[in-house]
Amino acid sequence: MPSLEELLTRYRSLILVGVGLPVGFVFDAALRLRARARELLGAAPERHDERVRGVQAQVRRWAAQPPAERRPMCTDRRTWQNLSTRFEPKHTWSKIKMGDLCDVLGLDEAARTVRVEPFVTVGQITRYLIPRGYMLAVNLEIADATIGGLALAAGMTTHSHRVGMLFETVVAYEVVLADGSLRRVSAESDPKLFRALPWSHGTLGLLVGIELAVIPVKPYIHLRYLPVRTQEGYCAEMYRLATADDAPDFLEATVFSRHEAVIMCGDFADADTPEARRKINRLGRWYKPWFYRHVETYLSGDGGDEYVPLADYLLRHNRSIFWVVEHMIPSGNNPLFRLLLGWLMPPRIAFLKLSTTPAVRKMTFTLQVFQDIVLPMSAMRRAVDRAAELFDMFPILLYPSRVYDHGEAGGQLRRPAPEDMVPGTDYAMYFDLGVYGVPGPIRRGERFRTVHAMRAMEAFTQSVRGFPFLYADTFMTREEFAAMFDLRLYREVRAEVGADGAFPDLYDKIRPEVDVLAVLDEERGYPVSLAERRDAAE
Repeated sequence: MPSLEELLTRYRSLILVGVGLPVGFVFDAALRLRARARELLGAAPERHDERVRGVQAQVRRWAAQPPAERRPMCTDRRTWQNLSTRFEPKHTWSKIKMGDLCDVLGLDEAARTVRVEPFVTVGQITRYLIPRGYMLAVNLEIADATIGGLALAAGMTTHSHRVGMLFETVVAYEVVLADGSLRRVSAESDPKLFRALPWSHGTLGLLVGIELAVIPVKPYIHLRYLPVRTQEGYCAEMYRLATADDAPDFLEATVFSRHEAVIMCGDFADADTPEARRKINRLGRWYKPWFYRHVETYLSGDGGDEYVPLADYLLRHNRSIFWVVEHMIPSGNNPLFRLLLGWLMPPRIAFLKLSTTPAVRKMTFTLQVFQDIVLPMSAMRRAVDRAAELFDMFPILLYPSRVYDHGEAGGQLRRPAPEDMVPGTDYAMYFDLGVYGVPGPIRRGERFRTVHAMRAMEAFTQSVRGFPFLYADTFMTREEFAAMFDLRLYREVRAEVGADGAFPDLYDKIRPEVDVLAVLDEERGYPVSLAERRDAAE
């Protein structure tokens, strides 16, 4: 008789379409209705200071407890509401009520900055800024991501080759520290804390406000599709475009096989001619083909171009969650499915997390990969090859991004190697390697050593001075994590601001709740992959 795990795996698509999509849609609609009602009727940016004082009071009450009774603090945002793949053990920490910090506080057009509370979402800030002629300098593709979460973790988009990651666009953080004091942190006022806050994941203080750079926009993106049919060709062209003096406003590539990719270059535009208006593609409509499938059609020709409404472009990967939904619902891009059920898409991440049991979480931990890995562009060819060897899965996403050299112990990210610096600048050009979905061996019904493969990918990442985004599952030990990142400034600042004991340690905050070493032991009986045999031979 099949086990529950086998049944859930075998009939996952039917269960998701028949139950998960409609229930998740209603669940998400209720959350969105509540959020929009508050956004339209209940927003009260003028009460920001009052709300911050409420956070301070809670922290001071925590600090007044006997030391033996204190548990590390965290926000009260529920684990199922965030977009990380892990489930944080918030029941073991002291939760500080902060859920009402979700207002846009104001736009300064002269300074080109916007000030927001930490739980403002990407969708919310997009709706606020675009009608006013602006967007965030780094605007993530997933609408439900929060600006505070991105600022203290990582955010990278197709504009990052021009400005770097989201934290590079932060002008100031407003943070409540462990003693209840409020500090406005800028590069000038508090340079060490300013450099340590990115990648700290809320382990140095409680973020209550952020001021970020915005850029002026036009209503459309003129998007050009450039098919490239050699690996050397797309690697070289991506670097050339990313570092050019006239680099496009937006740049990404989708790699469909080791030697086939489509590069996308986008520039702000007005569709103000008859020819341009004929090329408008409102690709965000629910009945339209998924974006990456649309991109794939350009592989067979010489490329092309179109004009995409800005909001549609910014959230172009939202409906199919890049290409992850195809592994959940293989028929999801079928024209009939899109016509009848496309309005229910995508599956709601919050609902999927809310309904995930420990057993299902362990199963998904070993049956799928969802990783964003940042590496120097000099390693692009080797990285694509390594991901293909280890996981046998395409497409793969490539986003270029600046990584600035902030000096010795200048933050959690290690300094770029001198040979990777772009000549005449203070940054190196890195890229995000997006590996999402179900590895090839698992799709073929084979046993696969997923954790072994991920640890091998992490070892490769460290060898080229790269680093993974920490929203995803981490497979490193504490010692390996300390070797991957530069924690010197983080530890120094953590002691200076009294965060030790007041907030979880960074590794404890981001490590998965699944026992990685136990899963490694379970996998030892699985067949060894060809990539592992090659590694052993080398």
